[in-house]
Amino acid sequence: MQRRSPRHALLAALACAALLTASAIARPSATPTVTLYAAGDIATCHGQSDEQTAKLLKSTTGPIAALGDLVYPDGTEEDFRNCFDPSWGPLTPRIRAALGNHEYNSGSAQAAIDRFHLPPNGWYAYKAGSWHIVVLNSNCDDVACGRGSPQWRWLRSDLAKHPSLCTLAYWHAPRFSSGLHGSSATMAPLWNLLARAHADVVLSGHDHDYERFAPIDGIREFVVGTGGAEHYPIIFTRDSSVVHNTAAFGVLRLRLGLGSYAWRFLPAGGSAFTDAGSGRCRR
Repeated sequence: MQRRSPRHALLAALACAALLTASAIARPSATPTVTLYAAGDIATCHGQSDEQTAKLLKSTTGPIAALGDLVYPDGTEEDFRNCFDPSWGPLTPRIRAALGNHEYNSGSAQAAIDRFHLPPNGWYAYKAGSWHIVVLNSNCDDVACGRGSPQWRWLRSDLAKHPSLCTLAYWHAPRFSSGLHGSSATMAPLWNLLARAHADVVLSGHDHDYERFAPIDGIREFVVGTGGAEHYPIIFTRDSSVVHNTAAFGVLRLRLGLGSYAWRFLPAGGSAFTDAGSGRCRR
């Protein structure tokens, strides 16, 4: 067997290193930017605003965070067939829904749970690119939200399992809001868990307006109750509220990247209102 000279061994090693470098450069990123769309308080059997927001989304791809009160008045299967399906129905395969109070007007929210393949308790998590997404249930009269409750324990465990990811959470009733319903104190224990885990973004609906807050406890919160139901007024502007609008329907677009995010409100029906910006994850 012929032995290679040290010079030949060095050349071979250099060639191998060059191949590995070229391969690493050519390899596509494992965590591309994902675009998430969000809106709540959506479909009614009167007016065309939900048709306008659906039209916006039908020209896009990517998951849709539906922030509760998916269909009025009562979230029944009949309401879905008559009021939701003509506008947002074709978007159903893309929707990752949170349950609103109008879903529970039917008694159990079962129509929405069945349609969107939700767990019976309404809380779950999924991954969007490099981001960890958490969906919670803010109907605290129907499912407990307090410290030590099953939902609280689940969230604490889920966040502990994903300590290094950017985190976005959403549910229906906002922790903070300047709108008609105001802030939901019952969501404070779940919000506090998210804050301690360095979550980045929270989305909600319930108040039929758009509002963005400066980071509170490190979390930037958006109220996006602009999916189609009639607007509510702003009652008084809360501390840390940066932008609010009670006239535009539309959806919030979030581009979720590696360690960062960017948002833009996309208005429907010819409105000129928008809101845009960007931020970095806290971890």
